[in-house]
Amino acid sequence: MSFALSSPLVMAQTAPPTPSVQRVVAHYATLVHANYSDAVSAARRMDKAIGEFLGAPSADSLAKARKAWLDAREVYGQTEAFRFYGGPIDDDKGPEGRLNAWPMDESYVDAVEGNDKAGIVNNRKHAITKKSLAALNERDGEENIATGWHAIEFMLWGQDLSENGPGNRSFEDFVDGKKANADRRRQYLKVTSALLVDDLQTMVKAWAPGQASNYRARFEKGGQESLRKMFVGLGSLSRGELAGERLEVALSSQDQEDEHSCFSDNTHRDAVANAKGIENVWLGEYKRPDGEVLKGPGLQALVAARDAGLGDKTTRQIRASVEAAEGIQAPFDREIIGGKDAPGRKRVQKTIDSLVEQSRNLVEAANAVGIKRLTLVQP
Repeated sequence: MSFALSSPLVMAQTAPPTPSVQRVVAHYATLVHANYSDAVSAARRMDKAIGEFLGAPSADSLAKARKAWLDAREVYGQTEAFRFYGGPIDDDKGPEGRLNAWPMDESYVDAVEGNDKAGIVNNRKHAITKKSLAALNERDGEENIATGWHAIEFMLWGQDLSENGPGNRSFEDFVDGKKANADRRRQYLKVTSALLVDDLQTMVKAWAPGQASNYRARFEKGGQESLRKMFVGLGSLSRGELAGERLEVALSSQDQEDEHSCFSDNTHRDAVANAKGIENVWLGEYKRPDGEVLKGPGLQALVAARDAGLGDKTTRQIRASVEAAEGIQAPFDREIIGGKDAPGRKRVQKTIDSLVEQSRNLVEAANAVGIKRLTLVQP
């Protein structure tokens, strides 16, 4: 018995359909909610590790609390792409100033080299509660940071007094009889960690699906205006904040105090996470800590449907920025030292240049989909 071989089917190559603005906006909201949910989960793991450290201070339990902080920063850093357009994180009532404000005057919080009695911790007239610390945050000056990631970072690492490594606070700072006001230091770290979890949880609620009147419900109905906000977030983080405030300022001053996470020497990873957050929104993809990847229509698909060349160019530039940031070596405060031809300074400058170029690409991309005015945050 013989069988005739049928000829292979020829499949027509068709371009994927252009996603609607509504679909792109809706998928963005899904991505935002997922990233903030993961940030809360990571912050809770940090809070648990901090609780275990405070319950039994030791070098080992302190190291575990520090590791949990570093892990949580990797997740939170990607959420920075959701800022700068008056959303729930940084509107007039938003918690951003309590979460991630910097640079920080360490002496506002605790003892520093040369002044063992400095700070809120050593002033027993100050109550250490969520309400009181929130009220003290940025009081009488932007560097008077009392809460958030960097206050917790300072409590865990202490001042960075080393050229080649991070701060090296002793666990004994939290042991009664070993350091003055150890009880208040424990309370301070406990309260700031709990407050950070609370503030992140408000972001999860603001972006939760299926709610009738939260921010997400309004955002998903915003059409072109919500699309504009997405571009504003990416463009502002690219140029004004990451390239400008977080990299250019420190590169210019060569001052350790101008780096983002100066106590832990985690600034190089902050830059990578921020750059990756931009790429997430552009592509409509987000890899969660458990390995799950959320995929959907992003700005790239919308732009490519109007101008394929521009879409590809912007995608390549955003990827180049992530890779340039990954090339910055730790500790960041040594990368910024020296003349303009110093290898570290060239690595930081390469990242800045790439981010500046991608911000221009993003403006072009916005124009391609009908958005002419972005009001980007400038450095």
